[in-house]
Amino acid sequence: MVGVRPWRTRSATAGAGERREGTARHRTLSAVRRPPLQVLTSEIVGCRRCPRLVAWREQVAHDRRAAFADQEYWGRPVPGFGDPAARIAVVGLAPAAHGGNRTGRVFTGDRSGDWLFAALWRAGLANQPTSVSVDDGLALRGAYVLAAVRCAPPRNKPTPVERDTCLPFLRRELALLDELRVVVALGQFAYQVVADEVGVRPRPRFGHGVEVPAPGGRTVVCSYHPSQQNTFTGRLTEPMFDAVFTRACTLADAPPGG
Repeated sequence: MVGVRPWRTRSATAGAGERREGTARHRTLSAVRRPPLQVLTSEIVGCRRCPRLVAWREQVAHDRRAAFADQEYWGRPVPGFGDPAARIAVVGLAPAAHGGNRTGRVFTGDRSGDWLFAALWRAGLANQPTSVSVDDGLALRGAYVLAAVRCAPPRNKPTPVERDTCLPFLRRELALLDELRVVVALGQFAYQVVADEVGVRPRPRFGHGVEVPAPGGRTVVCSYHPSQQNTFTGRLTEPMFDAVFTRACTLADAPPGG
């Protein structure tokens, strides 16, 4: 049946107590053996803390867009992905309803992702300029991509409560990127969230190309979001977008305090 992808299956013959005990043992062993980013990814994918977002993402996965009617939607929270040794993190707003919510990978399968992955490829941070599915061979080098909110929100507008509920995931994910030097914030929403998380006080006004030093030697670099509203109108052009990632690479390679 086409719809939301199953996340896990359990034995139909095992008793309830045996299943609970076995599941607890499995989770304990998994937490010990698996890298921290993988453990966090599992937590993100299993999150159901925001009822409105859960209902919306699952409704979209059921009532699929005609162009994707034959595809099985992810329909769950979307974790970050990329190089665990990344020096550059790219933070967007949230997965697109028929992009990341469909493919299971943030920015993959939508127009904003077409712009983002092409720019990462031109900057030498990705091995290919496009990403259409989670198994298309895309690999990031020195970069990690994530979103401030992990579920696709109605009208692309999460509430303040939904934003704050997701913040611990962002905080932990950024903390696990030990080599991180630069955070590229795509859009004002992402910038506000990132600036608060990395301790920027006071927060300078958002603008394309704005650079903000953060505690710990990190730098936040702002960019207009590569949404169709910005790219179709020329508010964001390829040279403008490329300049952000060129600068991010320069900052990432600079010696601490340089």
